[in-house]
Amino acid sequence: MKELDINLLEKSMGYKFNNINYLETALTHSSYANESKIPISSNERLEFLGDAVLSIVVSDYIFSQCPDFPEGDLTKLRASLVCEKSLCKFSRSLDVGSFLKLSHGEKTSDGAKRPSILADAFEAIIAAIYLDGGMKKAKEFILKFVVPDIKDPKLKTFKDYKTQLQEIIQQNHEESLKYILTNQTGPDHDKRFWIEVSLNNNIIGKGKGKSKKEAEQHAAKEALELMGY
Repeated sequence: MKELDINLLEKSMGYKFNNINYLETALTHSSYANESKIPISSNERLEFLGDAVLSIVVSDYIFSQCPDFPEGDLTKLRASLVCEKSLCKFSRSLDVGSFLKLSHGEKTSDGAKRPSILADAFEAIIAAIYLDGGMKKAKEFILKFVVPDIKDPKLKTFKDYKTQLQEIIQQNHEESLKYILTNQTGPDHDKRFWIEVSLNNNIIGKGKGKSKKEAEQHAAKEALELMGY
């Protein structure tokens, strides 16, 4: 691979490596390493590390940015953001496929376009940045891709239930939506809250949670399901 190619990829990534060998390894598929006449490392170990770094960065971000989401919704959101489809999309935005080192067989079978190979390479690149520049740089790189997906208004999965419900109701200005606390139990360190959401004084959803916000989310979710969303 030519050095110019590496420089072009670094520019697209927005990160300049101190040790370019990390990036070289991240772009080396196991098929190429196995075919090489001299011992070289593939990106498989970097992929393992990158997966872990990606998970902690995304988990930390959505935990702080989505305070109303219960554990189950946080898990679903994280899974959507770190799935093969998303990672492949991120990889293609950098044209990573054009820089991959693949065996002759993988090249002729369009391995550079294969979603699994592109997703694995993206995780390997994350690890390369982490090893070269630390967690801060890896986090900056990851969030450049993840944040737009979370904030994309077309992706209903990434919007909290209260916001979804409010936007639907606001289409008719005569409608009145209210959240009502109906019960709370338990000591201060382990409370449970029950919330009802009403539309024009008609109850359309109920929810409970460890906080009022979590209970409201569950109530809004039930209301959306009742309305067919």
